[in-house]
Amino acid sequence: MKTENSPADGDNENGIGLYIHWPFCQSKCPYCDFNSHVRRSIDEQAWEDALLQELAYVGRQTKGQRLTSVFFGGGTPSLMPAQTVQKLLETLGNYWDLDTDLEVTLEGNPNSVELSKYKDFKAAGINRVSVGIQSLRQDSLTFLGRLHNAIEAKRALEITSTLFDRSSFDLIYALPGQNSADWQQELEEALDFAQGHLSLYQLIIEPGTAFHTYYRRGDFQLPSEEKSAELYELTRDIVGLHGYETYEVSNYAKQGHQCRHNMLYWTYKDYVCIGPGAHGRVSLGGQKYAVKNYKAPETWLKKVKEHGHGQEISEALTTEDQLIEHLLMGLRLKTGIHKESFHKMHGMSLKALLDPKKISFLKGLGFLEENDTNFYVTPAGLLRLNTITSELVTTLKSPSRSV
Repeated sequence: MKTENSPADGDNENGIGLYIHWPFCQSKCPYCDFNSHVRRSIDEQAWEDALLQELAYVGRQTKGQRLTSVFFGGGTPSLMPAQTVQKLLETLGNYWDLDTDLEVTLEGNPNSVELSKYKDFKAAGINRVSVGIQSLRQDSLTFLGRLHNAIEAKRALEITSTLFDRSSFDLIYALPGQNSADWQQELEEALDFAQGHLSLYQLIIEPGTAFHTYYRRGDFQLPSEEKSAELYELTRDIVGLHGYETYEVSNYAKQGHQCRHNMLYWTYKDYVCIGPGAHGRVSLGGQKYAVKNYKAPETWLKKVKEHGHGQEISEALTTEDQLIEHLLMGLRLKTGIHKESFHKMHGMSLKALLDPKKISFLKGLGFLEENDTNFYVTPAGLLRLNTITSELVTTLKSPSRSV
């Protein structure tokens, strides 16, 4: 692998992204399996210094490349001092060629949305926000363990939509006891606040979460698979009537409002990362690497002070690893995988890699399609995406430099 001071030699002609992880929250939601932590006190200066130090490390590794997006995720990045956000953004030009339309997103929660602070975030360089509303119904917010109430949620959306031309918010549905009429009413109300982008997730019980414990002991039940599928199709239909396209399994946008940073993930482009537990994919010297930072905040902070970075893992991805990751990520998109881009990136075609009998079978079921340019999962197939991608991965042929 290249040293931190070596040039990147233009490995990513289409540009790269930067992910910045702020791991702290005011409370831990029972459904959340993200790397988030609650601390009574935080040494904000120490965290600012460490983030700037690790930014310099990844910046020198990829110096001179074009930076197309920055994403502050968490945790709750809106709890960060606006001064820290500003200092991080001010240094980007020291390392990268900044895209003229650089997208800079910050995630936040309604209980931490304060008009004066968001004005400071905007002044610091944030030009897109994503707010974790999760529900506009008080009973659902209580079940989900959220600190904010429904009134605060709506107020937060009013504030962010006033300040930012580009914004998004999250909702969780397919909750215990939720019926189609209730969800339709809530979603249509939410669309009145929407500013071009929505992330709508069905509740998933993740191992290691509080909900996993509650669910296993029978404290609540989730809707059946049939009901969940019905709610998903209802969601797609309702947002479609309001001009929103289902551009990814759980993300919906009007034309031009897709999240550019997340598109890097789904099209298997490169992104560097800083902060505890952050993951990255970066090409250096013709080889693509998987990067994973130390997860525990205190451990990460200690490693940065010792080594200038908090990377626990930086390992070369095999050709097979890259093909599988691209397949898993790309088929989440409505447009699927662009065949020519795939061939250019990997030196081999999808057709040469995938079992033609399996493809023909899935096409016959109406779950897969392709045209001259793209290979994609149909709307019916998106309801069974995990099964379909698993089938494709298990039949992936041994990689060979074939056309």
